[in-house]
Amino acid sequence: MAFEGLTEKLNATFKKLRGKGRLSENDVREAMREVRLALLEADVGYKVVKEFVASVTERAVGSDVLDSLTPAQQVIKIVNEELTKLMGGGTAKIAMANSGPTVVMMVGLQGAGKTTTTAKLAGLMRRQLGKRPLLAACDVYRPAAIEQLKVVGGQLDLPVFEQGQGDPVQIAENAIRHARDHGNDMVFLDTAGRLHVDEALMDELKRMKAAVRPNEILLVVDAMTGQDAVNAASAFDEALGIDGVVLTKLDGDARGGAALSIRASTGKPIKFVGTGEKLDMIEPFHPDRMASRILGMGDMLSFIEKAQQTYDEKQAAKLEEKLRKNRLTLQDYYEQLQQLRNMGDLSQIAGMMPGALGRQMAGATIDDKALAHTEAIILSMTPLERENPQILNASRKKRIAAGCGLEVVDVNRLLKQFDMMQQITKQMTRGRLSKMGGGGMGGRMHGFGRKKRLK
Repeated sequence: MAFEGLTEKLNATFKKLRGKGRLSENDVREAMREVRLALLEADVGYKVVKEFVASVTERAVGSDVLDSLTPAQQVIKIVNEELTKLMGGGTAKIAMANSGPTVVMMVGLQGAGKTTTTAKLAGLMRRQLGKRPLLAACDVYRPAAIEQLKVVGGQLDLPVFEQGQGDPVQIAENAIRHARDHGNDMVFLDTAGRLHVDEALMDELKRMKAAVRPNEILLVVDAMTGQDAVNAASAFDEALGIDGVVLTKLDGDARGGAALSIRASTGKPIKFVGTGEKLDMIEPFHPDRMASRILGMGDMLSFIEKAQQTYDEKQAAKLEEKLRKNRLTLQDYYEQLQQLRNMGDLSQIAGMMPGALGRQMAGATIDDKALAHTEAIILSMTPLERENPQILNASRKKRIAAGCGLEVVDVNRLLKQFDMMQQITKQMTRGRLSKMGGGGMGGRMHGFGRKKRLK
């Protein structure tokens, strides 16, 4: 995950500060030297690092910090605030049109994941804002680019406008006209990628910008290219005037320097980040939350939002009632496993967990094979058997094993796991659960916690 190495080095530096109790100016300056090295190793630009460390040092050596009861915590607080400021301070959103469809031009170098990101972002706008986006295939040069957009659009059930290998500017204009006629309130223009800042292709983008007057021009850059991503952002902004950046492959870069450098180097905000290969793995970029993750403090707001998006409120209320009465069934068990699968990669969730909990979860994965076996066993049961597992005798178990292509021992193992879960549930209902409210966020999050224990 991004910033993994940086987080470890910063935590080690701050641990030394906490161990000293009272701090001198020399202590702070020595810590800032280590922070400087950690940032440079994370591929953050030299000029950005120099200005960042100077700003933190100036604030941290003040008497109000060094004379406080918890100077180490004050220094960490300052670093957190300066990191947030470095990455833009607040969350930057897409500028929406006052009337007619909002037009978003997606631009970038080849290999950054622009076409997939275009579809991902359109899907996010529909999920979060209830928009009706249209994807427009304006890359007429790369082989199979149009087909790729149609495939990812189909997977997300998004309409795709394409007119083959014609003039990209004309296609963009026709797409916007089509959107107006068919009630689409957003149009995402997937333009041709560039191997480098090619003058002829840049001229095409300029013609398209002049013709369609987009509300937003978003540059897609690959986080794993480090300072090259920053250079690309500067070049595109100079040639075209971009409004923001979408940073892809943030999940695969342990350094993450591009995320810390782009805003400071170009003045343009990172608006969205791609966090994985799945088509729903894109999210708004929150500088304050990212700073918190970098410092090992976790990101509970994103964690709760992810849980809320995944967990069905009515199902949660129903489950909580069953927990109160200790009446969980194998059908409930199956539904909880499905919810766990929907939460995604546990290593991503680990990045949202603070301190030791995050480190314990780091690298964790869901065993898809074991999960599939469990689901197959449950689905081979009759509804009556799922609701009343106590009726599962030897002949029923044999039939279930044959139905899912597994062994009776696998069925018995599942039933033993389910029985253990019921015992834990019984203990829970005598304590914490009885003190919790009958719904709302507490109930939903408790259902989510229960889901984690079912894996």
